[in-house]
Amino acid sequence: MSLVAVVMVLISSYNLVLCESSESNDTSQTCTAHMLCPNTDYGSHSPYIPCNYLPIEFLECEEPYDHKGNETARRDMGYGCSKFGGQKYEDMQFTKRNCTVLDGIQCLGDKSFWKDGFPCVKYSGHYFVTTLLYSLLLGFLGMDRFCLGHTGTAVGKLLTLGGVGIWWIVDIVLLVTGHLMPEDGSNWMTTA
Repeated sequence: MSLVAVVMVLISSYNLVLCESSESNDTSQTCTAHMLCPNTDYGSHSPYIPCNYLPIEFLECEEPYDHKGNETARRDMGYGCSKFGGQKYEDMQFTKRNCTVLDGIQCLGDKSFWKDGFPCVKYSGHYFVTTLLYSLLLGFLGMDRFCLGHTGTAVGKLLTLGGVGIWWIVDIVLLVTGHLMPEDGSNWMTTA
């Protein structure tokens, strides 16, 4: 990088930009290079991009807030999850999360902001293929239900030897069709 480019970057980072407030014409605010102003051209040759445009790899985001089934609180706050998981896209909830730019990453604007579009999904270490193998090989002993956290029904399945085979087959069908899920409401882990 040439000396001229370094000087230009330093000058642009401390330069003040006057931007008009969008609510009324008579007020204006002074915006520094660390703030984003609407309708302001930051220059196509600027090395910085707005912080909220950074890819997720450069951000550290908080976990979604769990409202524990309270949809009213979710609507009132405007973020968070009242339910986690879902087998189909239509069943999923999406939320905003508070994200912070990683140290060492330079960008324009506030380094801590709300980013939208995160799915309400949590993982707790349950693998579909592993559970299916447990169900096929040891399902008559209730191993599949023990693995998923359904302890009460797993004991019943163990004592009846899989409901004399009927419960065993029904659980395989329920597992394959997506009706038998982990007890804690988490989604299946996608990779090992």
